[in-house]
Amino acid sequence: MMAKIAKPPTTSKGARAKLRTHFLKNIGRVIDSDELRSVAGNISEWARRIRELRTEEGYLILTNNDRMDLKPGEYLLETNKPQPAFARGISKETRAFVLDRNGFTCQMCGAVAGEPHPYDATRKTRLHIGHIIDKSLGGSDEANNLKAICSVCNEGAANITLQRPDLNKLLVQVRRATAADQREVLKWLKTKFKD
Repeated sequence: MMAKIAKPPTTSKGARAKLRTHFLKNIGRVIDSDELRSVAGNISEWARRIRELRTEEGYLILTNNDRMDLKPGEYLLETNKPQPAFARGISKETRAFVLDRNGFTCQMCGAVAGEPHPYDATRKTRLHIGHIIDKSLGGSDEANNLKAICSVCNEGAANITLQRPDLNKLLVQVRRATAADQREVLKWLKTKFKD
């Protein structure tokens, strides 16, 4: 884990720069996700840009995971002084290995890269690399601590790790499903495991 000094703000007009400027103009004010999404130009990756402000630039942008008085979807920057931030350390080779190992499938919701997202059909599934144990909690950038995660799950993941269901839990869920849904699962399994 390597710390580095945060880079000074750039003059770029990208979403991250717009969000940085907005937070710095609103120090001490709780800002909701709708406002931040709008500031970022309504891009789907707005929450990722906020995480980059935290992890790469060191801004202490607080959420409900940090303070109990903040509701989900609320953000707060208390100071304009960034802390030392972590350098990105995931190589292209490691990224490719993790995506391939995880079958180009989100390890939280099961969405497949390039297909319409099951929770938001208006968006195609884009996969990212997420940490199993977050870097802020001491996790590493090694492949055994990384997983494929879609942008929808990644927006709400912030230091949350969901375990994969074991066989018994998975079978319980399938058995609880309607007969039509069970047939769809069977159809999907047959196409996935053509033998």
